[in-house]
Amino acid sequence: MNKGPSELELTVGQLAQRSGTTVSALHFYERQNLITSWRTSGNQRRYHRDTLRRVALIRIAQRVGISLADIREALAALPDNRVPNRRDWQRMSQRWRDDLNERIRLLEQLRDDFTDCVGCGCMSIDRCALANPFDELGAHGAGPRRLLEGKSSLRTVEGAERSGQASS
Repeated sequence: MNKGPSELELTVGQLAQRSGTTVSALHFYERQNLITSWRTSGNQRRYHRDTLRRVALIRIAQRVGISLADIREALAALPDNRVPNRRDWQRMSQRWRDDLNERIRLLEQLRDDFTDCVGCGCMSIDRCALANPFDELGAHGAGPRRLLEGKSSLRTVEGAERSGQASS
């Protein structure tokens, strides 16, 4: 009598070990409708072996910053909840390409411009292209204005100044 799972199915522990993911992460992915399992008569989870590919896709997409909501949406678009094949992965990666390119652009800007900002630490240095272009915050006083006044109040003031609505 064969008491172990068939070659086409994995226990949650086997899936965790093979995918390099924790059991709790797999349970989370399942609650998020990213992967599915079924229960044995003994109420144990079983996963189809192809779930390994789905978990790999989820982990890769997460690693580059794709949200679980976007991953779920892409996986939900697959017919019959099937495992993504090469063509599916190409479509998904093309779909995420613009977002990833924008993230890369912002990270490159941060890498290239961040040195000037941390020189004084006040984040209102007159040449900081990231947090304070054209020293707009200098008009609010000395020191780290975003920290002292709060980001949301400064956005309101900055927006009013740009539109010419600030009162003197």
